[in-house]
Amino acid sequence: MFETTLTADQIEKFTDAGFWRDRTITDFLDEAAEATPDKVAFIDSRTQVTFGELKQQVDRCALGFLELGIEPGDVVSFQLPNWIEWVVVHYAASRIGAVSNPLIPIYREREVGFMVGLAKSKLIVVPQSFRGFDYPAMVERMRGDWPALERVLVVGGPSGPTSWEEFMATPWEERRDPADLAAVRPDPNAVTLLIFTSGTTGEPKGVMHTHNTVVAANDALPERLGITADTVFHMASTLAHLTGFLYGARLSVQNGATCVLQDVWDPAAFVDLVEKHAITYTSAATPFLHDLLAVPDLGERDLSSLTRFCCMGAPIPRVLVREAKAKLPGLAVLGGWGQTEEGLVTLGIPGDPEDKVIDTDGCPYPGMEIRVVDPDGRPLPPGTEGALQVRGPFVFVGYAERLDLTRSLFRPDPDGDWFDTGDLAHIDEDGYLRISGRTKDVIIRGGENIPVSYVENVLYEHPDVEAVAVVGVPDPRLQERACACLVLKPGAEPLSFAGLQEFLATKGVAKQYWPEKLVLLDDFPKTPSGKIQKFALRKEVASA
Repeated sequence: MFETTLTADQIEKFTDAGFWRDRTITDFLDEAAEATPDKVAFIDSRTQVTFGELKQQVDRCALGFLELGIEPGDVVSFQLPNWIEWVVVHYAASRIGAVSNPLIPIYREREVGFMVGLAKSKLIVVPQSFRGFDYPAMVERMRGDWPALERVLVVGGPSGPTSWEEFMATPWEERRDPADLAAVRPDPNAVTLLIFTSGTTGEPKGVMHTHNTVVAANDALPERLGITADTVFHMASTLAHLTGFLYGARLSVQNGATCVLQDVWDPAAFVDLVEKHAITYTSAATPFLHDLLAVPDLGERDLSSLTRFCCMGAPIPRVLVREAKAKLPGLAVLGGWGQTEEGLVTLGIPGDPEDKVIDTDGCPYPGMEIRVVDPDGRPLPPGTEGALQVRGPFVFVGYAERLDLTRSLFRPDPDGDWFDTGDLAHIDEDGYLRISGRTKDVIIRGGENIPVSYVENVLYEHPDVEAVAVVGVPDPRLQERACACLVLKPGAEPLSFAGLQEFLATKGVAKQYWPEKLVLLDDFPKTPSGKIQKFALRKEVASA
């Protein structure tokens, strides 16, 4: 069992306020299976499952886990693509009070070895193969480093004790009383999720969430976005990232709706899925929207059902918002901000004016509070940049095996401690947030702060630019200078440094904000969710 920072005062506060409803994800599954057993719950690239079938599979899997010796508080790791098996494993673990540890499919020995080792996982579930990679072979190479690991199950593997298919074909409900499931229903304030940060700043940290924190994080969306049981969700981001976990694996079930899972992102295939299933809602990093808008002959396709595209992880360039409005007039593009530690904290509101969509990351959900503070921790007035802090019912309950680090990031307050997000931001008069950089990603040139996000947003407007990242490079006199790293659109002529300066001059950007170096790249190092890994990019640029 993991030690957390959760206190009795927090439980009382958020329960009394109605944000923590003491429900688990399987409560919602049970309700949907009873009310609409024949309704399709999930569709993946190979099959589909109704709510009734999903409940049957989850209950059988949960009983099987108990027979394998998985107990409440044990960790179940699973490195699966966006397949229905992913959902079954997570819900079954939740049913018996085990901790889900989803692992992103592109992770290899270095990442998986560290994460499973820290988690002390008792069981790991992997595919035999996905995109040409042999997962069981990787597990076998590392198994000696995981003394806590007792069992391995392989989806699509050969017959034998590791076969997922044979495990799921076993009538565990005949060997074990299904009433045992009710007896192990977890405490909603117990840890249900151990999910590792995606690594934009360095070593991954194991973020712990309870049933209450992750249910609360989704409870806020229906009112803001008009979600109902008739909504058809879509998720192409890996379910092992918090975006996919919350809005792909769980949000649809919390609303008795259908979700279409895409295991490999392909914008043309996404368009086909929208037409076939009348998808209405998707959440993804901003590059996914760019890819969608670049699909040929988009205007000839029927995407009238698609009304919500929530972009997280990067600013939404002005040109992209306007292109979306022109090509998909019925689509509301909404920016949001959040982290693995607290889910989605802010999101735009459908109908927001263009300046709010482009220039802000939305406003907080009910119950979530944000503020910006100066270096001494004093709150700053609207429009002033400072360190962003957050508190509320979605906030995590600690980093696994790193509680000292966790406590060092919370600032005491009589009404609830504030979490230091590591982001720089300002909040406008209307309460809308705008992320301006990271406290560890600020370029300080001769004592002058360069507004990284602002410069990047301007460079995105260049007609030949596909992707932008501005990073600091060491300078012996000025401490740092700004370097513009660009990926150009296919077929574009190489952009010279002089051409870059000319463009910034035409845009009216102050000269002290101009990058002093230009690097053209074929692509950027990114996290699996599409965020640019600036710490890796800095190393690449410095060694160039």
